[in-house]
Amino acid sequence: MSRLLGPLDELDTRIVVALQEDGRASWRKVADAVDSPVTTVARRGQQLLADGIVKVTAVPALGAHGPYDNFLVRINCTPGTHATVAAALVERPDVRFCTIVTGKFDIMAELVVYGGVSRYPELMAGLHGVDGVERSRSDLILHVYKVTHDWSRQLSGRDPGLPDTLPPDVAAEPEPEPADLAHLDAADWAILDRLQQDGRDTFQSVADAVGLNESSVRRRFERMRSAGCVDIVTLARSAALGMGTETLVTVRVAPSRLDSVARALARHRSVRYLAALLDDNSLFCEVITASAAELHRFFRSTLAQLEGVEGWNASMELVFLKRGGVQTPWWRAQLEQDAPSLLQQPPSMDAVR
Repeated sequence: MSRLLGPLDELDTRIVVALQEDGRASWRKVADAVDSPVTTVARRGQQLLADGIVKVTAVPALGAHGPYDNFLVRINCTPGTHATVAAALVERPDVRFCTIVTGKFDIMAELVVYGGVSRYPELMAGLHGVDGVERSRSDLILHVYKVTHDWSRQLSGRDPGLPDTLPPDVAAEPEPEPADLAHLDAADWAILDRLQQDGRDTFQSVADAVGLNESSVRRRFERMRSAGCVDIVTLARSAALGMGTETLVTVRVAPSRLDSVARALARHRSVRYLAALLDDNSLFCEVITASAAELHRFFRSTLAQLEGVEGWNASMELVFLKRGGVQTPWWRAQLEQDAPSLLQQPPSMDAVR
């Protein structure tokens, strides 16, 4: 197995965890966090980035191009084409998330629609024009309760004594607020474009590229970051960090209990993403665990015990190709390695309380 797709050792894992806490942290700060010599950490960290095992990027907030709606799209493909369909989808700028999954669907993707829902038929027509797309099911994302880019900080096992859910006296992660990007000018966007390519690029390098001085770039970036206009995101394969089971779960909930179930799930450390969907009084969440046994414990001891949960459908993620609008550096190598085994997929996990 290539280094790109293989597991990481303990030090590399801790370096990735530190970068997910702050992707622009200096190597000295990362070394302090992992309690290792700075020269070793810098060498290891730079190699992780150079090999494409980790990618640090600046992700502009949604709404960058005006009012928008998000749709969850579940796609079925003609047999043997889902890898090529997914590869085509990730090239679309309106596809924010894309993954190949097990179960009744082949691909799940998040589609961002600017200009109002009246444009959705036009975009769906383009989606169905992709060779291999057989049919799709779409659902409006009504509200996002949780999105956490640094999930490995909670799940990597650095503190095995952590409870599954946040204690009552610990505040849950606040729900994401829409950012106002209307005040960004051309220089701001030039800075974001550079940092989207390399989120660890130095302010001096960015300044040289966009024709500003270093202090102006630094000040503009910090202003955008504090205003929630940009997130610095560190992408890494969960399996490389010892989290081998990524699962997308659609939870059916009694209408009167939708919000309370969502807030309970948002406090669970294994839930990376959580949103309310328009259809069927449902919640959509991404659950990341170390093993199938731990996933089973989540279903049995958490999900099945929440008052108002009526059942769920779940699909395991096999290859995620895009997250936050950014392609992962390893998806092509993973498909080349795993494509034969992806041609026949196991049945979905369906559960009813």
